[in-house]
Amino acid sequence: MSITAQMVKDLREKTGAGMMDCKKALVEAGGNEQQAIVYLREKGLAKAAKKAGRATSQGIMACNVSADGKQAVLVEIKCETDFVAKNEKFLAFAQDLAARAAGLGAKAEDLPEDMTDLSELISVLGENLQVGRVKRLAVDHEGFVGSYIHSNGKIGVLVGLSCQSAAAAADERLRDLAKDLAMQVAAIPPVCLAPEQVPAELLETEKAIYKKQAMDEGKPENIAEKIVLGRINKYYKEVCLLHQAFIKDDKKSIKDLVSELSAGLGEEVRVSGYVRLALGEDG
Repeated sequence: MSITAQMVKDLREKTGAGMMDCKKALVEAGGNEQQAIVYLREKGLAKAAKKAGRATSQGIMACNVSADGKQAVLVEIKCETDFVAKNEKFLAFAQDLAARAAGLGAKAEDLPEDMTDLSELISVLGENLQVGRVKRLAVDHEGFVGSYIHSNGKIGVLVGLSCQSAAAAADERLRDLAKDLAMQVAAIPPVCLAPEQVPAELLETEKAIYKKQAMDEGKPENIAEKIVLGRINKYYKEVCLLHQAFIKDDKKSIKDLVSELSAGLGEEVRVSGYVRLALGEDG
């Protein structure tokens, strides 16, 4: 298979490895990008692959949180240029659309794209506009959904904290933590909440990479296995939200913060889920 300059460029953007290293990796992998990423990581030339590629279009994320704070919706609205993404009519339409999606409740993701007002806005702004992904997050009983839209509007996050009582759900400490965790997820995208939720295939790939690295360093197999265990524990601290270091105080994990809040409120608090959308990314 012919390795193009664009393939090399894309791989470099996703791994941070050098151009020649990326080209060699693609040759070794027969042009398969994922295999090339694994090759680079085995050689210690790349960090873990990013969750998704760079943004491929313009637009914003819009959010609507219910009055009681128990559910929220994120909507991705796409356009062609950053100029239109900052247009007041476009921004107002996005917020209205998020409110409409919230009104659909559990069927928020069924928000239709063939809306009359969307067609009208396309005519006014002179660009192709699309409704992208729509995601809803709700707490089961009592709790609060924290939200965060990054300053550029291109990343939106929802994080749900569940608790036992309405009093705890209304407590500013719980609501502040939910909002802080939404910022955390925006800054350091997790793969999942806890180690037991890491996809088995992904975990096996990581273990294989760590073992090969250790063996290439000349370590005996029994020592290599211990090294793998240590590196996997470190990996959990990177990709599992509850095990991540808090961005405002790296001496504490997210799990520590939730435990402290539970003690302070006198009842169990747990992270019930999260949603992260970044413009142009899959998921």
